[in-house]
Amino acid sequence: MAETATTHPGAAMNEVVDAAGGQAALEHVNVTTSSAQETARLLVEVFGWRIRWQGQAKLGGHSIHVGTTGPYVVLYTPPQGLDEAAGVGQPNHVGLCVKDLSATEEKIRAAGYEPYAHADYFPGRRFYFRDKGGVEFEVVSYS
Repeated sequence: MAETATTHPGAAMNEVVDAAGGQAALEHVNVTTSSAQETARLLVEVFGWRIRWQGQAKLGGHSIHVGTTGPYVVLYTPPQGLDEAAGVGQPNHVGLCVKDLSATEEKIRAAGYEPYAHADYFPGRRFYFRDKGGVEFEVVSYS
């Protein structure tokens, strides 16, 4: 079946955001791992989750999205030799799903943060920002 605006994994997140009265909802947690394949296999076998997507990720690494139709875990393996690999086992960023990406970006800017890495992709749009403590957030909308 071809992906459409209603069959993509983000469609279920629209329902989660709607159920939360339009508030942001946790979409995913991105974790750096030395073996995304091995960790994904564990999560599928133990928890009964499924691989929702996998492919090339930032900086030449590889990502696997594992979970259900709602919130999920992204397993990111950086390319060998990348300094970022020192963060193995640590959260990479927290993904939040919102109804109105533009309005949320305005609020983030008004709070003194600078969004970056904007992207439009099927099936949504996103940007990132870091809080003052260094936590990176990805904000995504499927609306």
